[in-house]
Amino acid sequence: MLMLAYLLSCLTVVNTVSTGSHSLMALATYIVGQTPFPEFSVVVMLDDLQIMYYDSTTWKAVYRTNSDSKYYDEEQSDAGVVFQDTYNGMKSRDFYVKEHLNHTDGIHVHQRLAGCELLNDGKPGPLLRFDAFDGQNLEEVTYDLEKNDIQMEKPWIIPWDQIKRQHMKFLYENVYHPICIKVLRRYLHMEKNNVMRKVKPRVRLMRKTLTDSQGLQISCLATGFYPRHINLTLFRDGQLVDDDQITGGEILPNGDGTYQMRKILEISAEEVREEHTYNCTMEHLSLDNKLDITFDVNESDPGSISLYVVFCVLVLMFVAVLIIPALIWRKTHAAGRGSETSKSDYSLTSSSTQDET
Repeated sequence: MLMLAYLLSCLTVVNTVSTGSHSLMALATYIVGQTPFPEFSVVVMLDDLQIMYYDSTTWKAVYRTNSDSKYYDEEQSDAGVVFQDTYNGMKSRDFYVKEHLNHTDGIHVHQRLAGCELLNDGKPGPLLRFDAFDGQNLEEVTYDLEKNDIQMEKPWIIPWDQIKRQHMKFLYENVYHPICIKVLRRYLHMEKNNVMRKVKPRVRLMRKTLTDSQGLQISCLATGFYPRHINLTLFRDGQLVDDDQITGGEILPNGDGTYQMRKILEISAEEVREEHTYNCTMEHLSLDNKLDITFDVNESDPGSISLYVVFCVLVLMFVAVLIIPALIWRKTHAAGRGSETSKSDYSLTSSSTQDET
């Protein structure tokens, strides 16, 4: 789980390099040991939309979106070339890594996140690759098309010699990068109504009194936006609040295909008395200008108002359920006794009259 979380965080970094860019990323998983899952599997994502699945059960690509049938043979061929080479490379690498880490028994997982990006101007960006084995020994490889150069950081146990480096550079330049950009452009055109739509965020400002410290907790929530790239920041007196003072900030999916982000800041009682100005600002592709909203820390606490309203409602319910029925019963009972008295008086009067007669 740690390894998957790290690789997905790398995917987030790729997707937020440029708010107008689009990426095609493949997450490949190779499992060493007996499990009910395929030995090798790949999930391909166009931005945040899954478009393809491939595994070692069928060795064929299965498309999750509107694949164009005229490209079927070409797509199967491309998937076979890239994914078979990925499988062979991960399998051979795992043999040496296991021996070095003394992991010879049990189940082990090697995952690779690789892909490319189209920049704002439509130009191809770099080809990126991130590797991890059992949550450690991460390796990062970048192929820069403009410089026609390949760079590696945090190399694994098997360093690249000059021959290996030239071989990988040839593959990245002539196979991986061209295929990745071609597929990215194709599916970006086919799925443009999904991945190029723009939905404006809805903003909610919330504040809560901290009973322990008498301070405040203020939070800024942006929700319902698409695409997922958003820049949400908090300011104190015009100065950016340090990240270590803020909690939250993760981009989370909603159930309708949109996203949300919340950032929370706790303010001490002393800061409240100092009456600082707090702002929440956001930038998103759906907004023409930056949205800036100011917190008023001296307003009544909505939480307190809510509790007061709830208390009043409970009192009214108590009155309606207990007191009003009691009043109705009392009034009805009193009316009943008055009616009986009248009848008794009438009977007595009638009897007296008969006696006199």
